[in-house]
Amino acid sequence: MTYKTILLVLDAERHENDLTAAADLCTAADAHLSVLLVKLAAPPPVGEFAAMSVAWLDERARDKEQLDKAVEEARATLEGLGISFDANGMYSEMAWADDYIGERARYADVTLIGASLKMDSPLRLRAIDGALFYSARPVLLATNRQSVTLRPKRVLLAWNSTIEAARAAREALEMMESAEEVNVVLVDPAAASAKNGEEPGADVATYLARRGIKVTVNRLPSAGRRVDEVLNQHALDTSADLIVVGAYGHTRLRERIFGGVTRAMIEAPIVPVLMVH
Repeated sequence: MTYKTILLVLDAERHENDLTAAADLCTAADAHLSVLLVKLAAPPPVGEFAAMSVAWLDERARDKEQLDKAVEEARATLEGLGISFDANGMYSEMAWADDYIGERARYADVTLIGASLKMDSPLRLRAIDGALFYSARPVLLATNRQSVTLRPKRVLLAWNSTIEAARAAREALEMMESAEEVNVVLVDPAAASAKNGEEPGADVATYLARRGIKVTVNRLPSAGRRVDEVLNQHALDTSADLIVVGAYGHTRLRERIFGGVTRAMIEAPIVPVLMVH
């Protein structure tokens, strides 16, 4: 689909680079940039007199002041760039951040998670989960390696015949239609009439080809590697601008305990990733 409203989730403490990168993205796509700067509240102290802790109340007041200042700075930066935008702050307890972010993401076409949200940031996972599970919208993960674009020339579509993969493919149709090449990648596919068919990848390739998309299919062996490693390496080998992947085919709890492709792609994206649940 055409993305006309892009939600950018930022940490109130680190945001300048992501802000300008998102502005460039919106300029190229003629899109509105909706900025949400987030400050996670300090957890309350514990103990007999915790409820009366003056230090905790002072810390929360300083956090809110920092958030207000960050919003003002973001607005000043964007006003100088001459794009359509809005910028707001959100001060939230950790436990509720994903709900609030998901609610805001419902009014955007895609949620952009910039590279400044470090992998160890509690906000990063909250923002991704909120957008994926509470907005019915896709998430676009940026990386430090290359710029994000909504007009990729080469797209890698990770395919495993799940409903999540089908939703991701449908979400990215317009981008794939304008791309020079779309590479459908299946890792260790098993030929079965109930899932991949006798020729894994052929069905989705035919579907895409009917839309005029230039598509190739690659069935890759894992050879002992994780699926995310195979996908990332193939993206690098083919100079892909974007990986399109269905998110959380298994439950979040299972992925967090045992690991999974979605979790690994979130933690270490090599090229920009468009995720859909």
